[in-house]
Amino acid sequence: MVEIKDKASEIIDLASELRWQVGDDFHDRLTEGIYADAATITERVEQKPDRKISYSFDRALDKILTSGTFGFPIMILVLAVILWITIQGANYPSGALAVLLLDIVYPFLKDISSNLGIYWWIDGLLIDGVYMAVAWVIAVMLPPMAIFFPLFTLLEDFGYLPRVAFNLDSLFKRAGAHGKQALTMSMGWGCNAAGVVATRIIDSPRERLIAIITNNFSLCNGRWPTQILIATIFIGALVPSGLANLTASLSVITIAMLGVFFTFFSSWVLSKTMLKGEVSTFTLELPPYRPPRFWKTIYTSIIDRTLIVLWRAIVFAAPAGAIIWLISNIDVGDVSIANLAISSFDGFGVLLGLNGVILLAYIVAIPANEIVIPTILMLTVSNLAITGVGAGEGVMFELDSSSETAEILKAGGWTVLTGINLMLFSLLHNPCSTTIYTIYQETKSWKWTSVASILPVIMGFVVTFLVAQVWRLIAGV
Repeated sequence: MVEIKDKASEIIDLASELRWQVGDDFHDRLTEGIYADAATITERVEQKPDRKISYSFDRALDKILTSGTFGFPIMILVLAVILWITIQGANYPSGALAVLLLDIVYPFLKDISSNLGIYWWIDGLLIDGVYMAVAWVIAVMLPPMAIFFPLFTLLEDFGYLPRVAFNLDSLFKRAGAHGKQALTMSMGWGCNAAGVVATRIIDSPRERLIAIITNNFSLCNGRWPTQILIATIFIGALVPSGLANLTASLSVITIAMLGVFFTFFSSWVLSKTMLKGEVSTFTLELPPYRPPRFWKTIYTSIIDRTLIVLWRAIVFAAPAGAIIWLISNIDVGDVSIANLAISSFDGFGVLLGLNGVILLAYIVAIPANEIVIPTILMLTVSNLAITGVGAGEGVMFELDSSSETAEILKAGGWTVLTGINLMLFSLLHNPCSTTIYTIYQETKSWKWTSVASILPVIMGFVVTFLVAQVWRLIAGV
């Protein structure tokens, strides 16, 4: 028995030694050899009376979409078009929902409450707090998801997404991650919770964890409104009015691309430290192109993705609205809890090029990124005791134009540095509670859920701190 164990140990040691002698690309060369032999055998035995048009079309299209010259530019262009359609297309239904839920239903509920003689604090907690938070989540989150997810699924049905994974495979492999992470990263631009669920397509537990932890660096649709508004107010104002929209748009795209960089960087760090291991072989047989099943795709995307994710967001946003209202309307002495917290956070926030309002807003708005800007405005108004603009104190609101919003933010001491660092912190901060819950459901581990939640915050603090110090050094402040 001892001799058998010794022999087995020798075989294992020899296999381990030989494994590193064959090189890191052994699996790739082996896979290529298998497919080359299969192609040779197929050429010998397959009868080809005439060449199929569809096969020729697939090969010709693949030469373009997966080429080193055109593959990446086309991929970026397709993504940019999808994001543009999502942002532009969502503006109108989001505005319509905001008018319905905030300008019509909200006053209607307040009138009913007044007529029934409901106590002011119950009225405020349920309508100004819970209802307003849920209304903002629906108005901001539903239209982009209803557009992005079907478009994304149509690309998947057409057969293009496997080509995206093929193009990005080498980059993710260098970062110690899996090529399929390209798909989960792209899905995160619609919703990070959906992107986390999509990591099920990755078989390797180690690489799946890397994809889950880093998915938060993809800007979800809940963060796009923050990016666009702040870019319009602070970045667009730096150039002539004719170039303002273009400059603001380019700055938002830059933040999104910066998120891709942090995805690769954090994947590489994790693969070298906490999740060190060998990169698994990604053998991808590209499927044929096929016409997308349009109506089935629309139905499936809305039912299986959009509504489920939206419901999770609503479940978490409702108590967040209650908390926001409570801390803004419960006083300790002559000052509300919110104002006390803002004063406590202000020193650290200024050190990061932010302020106490922003830090508090991101704490109470953990349940849903969609309510960050309304929360910031409400806390700013409350902190400055501004009256006669928008809603009253303790009520979540958003103004009709970016100029009115800019007026309030600049009155609160905001500068270009504040705007830039808010855009960076919007990219690099903890996931929303819906995503955190989904991460736990997928990993069944509080350890990895904590890592996925805390790592982006640490990176956000480091990046904003460095930007603030360099900015102040150059500006001489």
